[in-house]
Amino acid sequence: MQVEATIPNPKRQLLPGMFANVRVNSGEENRYITLPQTAITFNPYGDTVFVVKPSDKKEDKDEKGNARLLAQQVFVTTGPTRGDQVAILKGIEPGTEVVTSGQVKLKSGTPLIVDNKVQPSNSPNPTPQEK
Repeated sequence: MQVEATIPNPKRQLLPGMFANVRVNSGEENRYITLPQTAITFNPYGDTVFVVKPSDKKEDKDEKGNARLLAQQVFVTTGPTRGDQVAILKGIEPGTEVVTSGQVKLKSGTPLIVDNKVQPSNSPNPTPQEK
């Protein structure tokens, strides 16, 4: 990147044609929780994601005795995007398991079966794929 700058030079120490290495700090490094865009349902009344929660009912267990997993819709505040990733500013905590596909078929309380065979695109620098 080329930059032209005007610098005071009262002692005439800087001469025409001289070069300088400059570092520009553009702010603090920020860490975000990011989700693939497919996990977020964008709505006029607010953006939501479905999180995976164990059932609170004692009798609601699977065949192995584990608590059944249920979908719970949660409002989130989205932030900057980069490629397929969207920053989540409020609404979920790090490590929260979220639904990344099939949200159209869900409502809060819907039983879930987790199947991670197919992973959504989550690239910070996506490129078009030619088939």
